[in-house]
Amino acid sequence: MNFQFEKYQGTGNDFIIIDDRKEYFPDKEISLIQKLCDRNFGIGADGLILLRNSKRLDFKMLYFNADGYPSSLCGNGSRCVFAFAKKHKIIEDRGTFETSDGIYNATNSHNGHICIEMGDVLEIEKRGNAIFMDTGSPHHIEFIDKISAIDVKDKGAAIRYSAPYLEAGTNANFVEKVNENEFCIRTYERGVEDETLACGTGAVAAAIAAHFSGLTTKNVIGIIALGGHLQVSFNYDSGQYKNIRLIGPAAFVFSGNFSTYDSSSK
Repeated sequence: MNFQFEKYQGTGNDFIIIDDRKEYFPDKEISLIQKLCDRNFGIGADGLILLRNSKRLDFKMLYFNADGYPSSLCGNGSRCVFAFAKKHKIIEDRGTFETSDGIYNATNSHNGHICIEMGDVLEIEKRGNAIFMDTGSPHHIEFIDKISAIDVKDKGAAIRYSAPYLEAGTNANFVEKVNENEFCIRTYERGVEDETLACGTGAVAAAIAAHFSGLTTKNVIGIIALGGHLQVSFNYDSGQYKNIRLIGPAAFVFSGNFSTYDSSSK
């Protein structure tokens, strides 16, 4: 079977996106998704996104990490699939869509960036020198003085598989304060099993952790990733973070097609 795809990137976090409203894509074929995401033998991406019909909302987003397995919310992927849906006139400047983590709203902002309304963060844990929270995906956050010197892949992998995370794993974020308004971030993503150029849910976790730790009093924070800039805003009340918004770019990269071989037809 032949499939059309488009590739998008949000601050360097890149995704293969397929309009799968007819549900033809074999989403249980882990090895196929792995091959498509492989940067040497496939299209190359941090993940694959299927856009499907929703019975009650504008569309449904199914997200798979580069390891081929379904994953939790992807913030940058959400912005990219929103841009894809807008391009194909599935939505206009505002949309509501389903994910594995719940229902999300998104809008085009005035500068062409896309704003995702994230879920509330009601529980935050201190774990030694680190902070842990779930922003749609689990995130371990450490504040350090010089993130440019850290081996993110090595240290991130060690954290990802360590107690108390174990099988479920976690994303590992290393964050450096620039000033009251901005923080730099580098992220090791589970499922990709490597450092990525950006992570949307990680940017949200970093901004909230910075406020929670007293490193800033701001509620609109710029997050500088290797692949570009993101903005996170929120309301804070009695230890809870609500009305969280993730704002950043989502850009079309290229389109193409690929074919799958059906061994049952032999």
